[in-house]
Amino acid sequence: MTAQFLNLRQTLLPVRSLIGLLLLGLAACSAPESDTSGSELQRLQSIAERVTIMRDDYGVAHIYAETDADTAFGFLYAQAEDDFPRIERNYIWAIGRLAEVEGESALYSDLRARLYMSEAEAREAYEAAPAWLQALSDAFADGLNYYLATHPEVTPTLLSRFESWMPFYFFEGSIGGDIEQIPTRGIEAFYSGVSPAAVAALSPTSSAPTPLAQSIHDEPVGSNGFALAGSRTASGNAMLLINPHTSFFFRGEYHVVSGEGLNAYGAATWGQFFIYQGFNETTGWMHTSTGADFMDEFVHDVVEQNGDYFYRYGDDLRPIEVSDITLNFVDDDGVMQQRSFQRYMTHQGPVTHMQGDNWVVTRINWNAVDALRQSYLRMKTANYDEFSDMMDIRTNSSNNTVFADAEGNIAYFHGNFMPRRDPRFDYSQPVDGSDPATDWQGVHDVGETVMMVNPVNGWLQNTNGTPFTMAGDNSPQASDFPAYMAPEAENFRGLNAVRVLQDASEVTLESLIDLAYDPYINGFEQLVPGLIRAWEELEPDWPDLEQAIDALRSWDYRVSTDSVGMTLAHFYGMNAAREIDTPEDMSQMQQINWLGTGSDPVDRLSVFSATLLQLNEAFGTWNTPWGEINRYQRITGDIDHPYSDNAPSLPVGMASSRWGALASFGARAYPGTNRIYGSSGNSFIAVVEFGERVRAKSLLAGGQSSDPTSPHFDDQAQRYADREFKDVAYYREDVEARAVRTYHPGQ
Repeated sequence: MTAQFLNLRQTLLPVRSLIGLLLLGLAACSAPESDTSGSELQRLQSIAERVTIMRDDYGVAHIYAETDADTAFGFLYAQAEDDFPRIERNYIWAIGRLAEVEGESALYSDLRARLYMSEAEAREAYEAAPAWLQALSDAFADGLNYYLATHPEVTPTLLSRFESWMPFYFFEGSIGGDIEQIPTRGIEAFYSGVSPAAVAALSPTSSAPTPLAQSIHDEPVGSNGFALAGSRTASGNAMLLINPHTSFFFRGEYHVVSGEGLNAYGAATWGQFFIYQGFNETTGWMHTSTGADFMDEFVHDVVEQNGDYFYRYGDDLRPIEVSDITLNFVDDDGVMQQRSFQRYMTHQGPVTHMQGDNWVVTRINWNAVDALRQSYLRMKTANYDEFSDMMDIRTNSSNNTVFADAEGNIAYFHGNFMPRRDPRFDYSQPVDGSDPATDWQGVHDVGETVMMVNPVNGWLQNTNGTPFTMAGDNSPQASDFPAYMAPEAENFRGLNAVRVLQDASEVTLESLIDLAYDPYINGFEQLVPGLIRAWEELEPDWPDLEQAIDALRSWDYRVSTDSVGMTLAHFYGMNAAREIDTPEDMSQMQQINWLGTGSDPVDRLSVFSATLLQLNEAFGTWNTPWGEINRYQRITGDIDHPYSDNAPSLPVGMASSRWGALASFGARAYPGTNRIYGSSGNSFIAVVEFGERVRAKSLLAGGQSSDPTSPHFDDQAQRYADREFKDVAYYREDVEARAVRTYHPGQ
């Protein structure tokens, strides 16, 4: 049974307003015996008494309990203490109720969620889950509901009660997950009955011209993962770099321990009961976003017969399954409205858009039970063999995995869920869904995918680029695999990672941090010399440019807060990419290099001249150090964070990953600002060494709490800017020595 209670929070509100801080047990006992919320409160309080939370000197919650389920209860309670709004927002989005908060503009995001899973199907997934996973899902709901019951001052935006089936919508660990790769524009065009052209006209991809300091496109998403064998380290132990590049403040840092063998530390996406990127005493795992092709579009010839729809599949006509979806949305006057749709399903999944006159199904990995099972079991693996067995569940679709363990093993897995397809077809394009030969033929075994264990060079890396440089010259060969397994191009970070790792030796945790923050920005190796060559070839009579060209000529391509060269190169590169036409079908790396060597020299100098004028206008002079412009700022705990040039901020000597910066800091300007402020990139960062005892250092962008009045709202901000990592408290004696507060949930 799901662990929920009706109207518990409403029952507690008047009691607490009258008697203040009386014990919850007394409040429960005062309720009539027939009041089910009172008995439910007693049950939840009894769970809370079995859970201990220790908050260390940086606010990191270390949660202890005898069972995994009780630990999960405390885990969700602690997360809610740190950032309940983001937990709620993640589930509002995942279960398809965002339009009830954000209005009609979010309606098709909700429809997308409901196309792939209805509430009834989520409940069925919960019922189909093994008992231990049901218990964890119950604990998820119990922990959040107990938090709301004991914090009546917290007003949820929408979800005043959490249910045990909700995690089956949000099972993988990525902030958006696979489903977010499916554009809502096509869903809107198909299900609204509006033509695709009309939808495009109503939903432009860009609005006003981009100001100087704002990104020309979103910061490249992804992460860095390095694994080093003992042959490369000073101690002879394996090491792991955990370096996700995500939105700031969208993951917290936690430690979960149970008497059932759980002892995991790392980053958790708000509202999930597992550590997503982290380590236990003997294994560590780092996920990077994959470019592997694990989702496909199937084009179907649909016919209508007597009001029913059918799709051709081989020689058969199969009925399209039709069901109703009703969504709520708040209108501009704050009044809740409803809109109903019919969901159209084939055996491959829901119809998501049109291609010409044909219906298109987008097929993705949607195995909620096994995906959630895999996400949790990952934390309890003891070595490579157990980790490999866990990977054989094969539902971790959108991630690559970099691995290390205490036995000295290092490994890399490029994706995990990989549909088996007929190599005669190009699955990078929509395929004919009526031809059974195009259909998925099961899932590849892990050993058939692009992977590697213990390469002779002693290191592995991934930066969201091709896996065929994962171990330098010792990497797998692309010709040995189907094209759909690894279609990604190389990126500048990948080249930088190989450069720093191939010469690495006698590595310590501290020098691993140095490798991860290497300041060299290789994306400017052709872009900047190409600009200088244009100046030298054309010899224009532009004296105001000569001093700036000299500044670039003397720059060593290393980012720092006092670098003027970084300022000039960044804004010139942004403007060049926006203003100079580039050939189609180029990767981002190819485009940047082409701007340096293939574009018209006159165009390069014209863009650079305009860049100097813009810098002069924005900052008074183009001769402005990078740290005066590139800033970290956290003013409020709002999900949509405001930025202001008039509020305190910190200089940051990191750069955008689009230029090859290993330590990523994705920054742009906001309305009313000239400075650029980081909002993504290095978020949670950790370096881990395995041996007889695990040792780790970590850093979190800003701090653990979203409450501006908390001492842990921004207590790691200066450390973040200075690259000063904190020691991780992993063993119980270390946690107790650094514990600032020890308590049970609800106290």
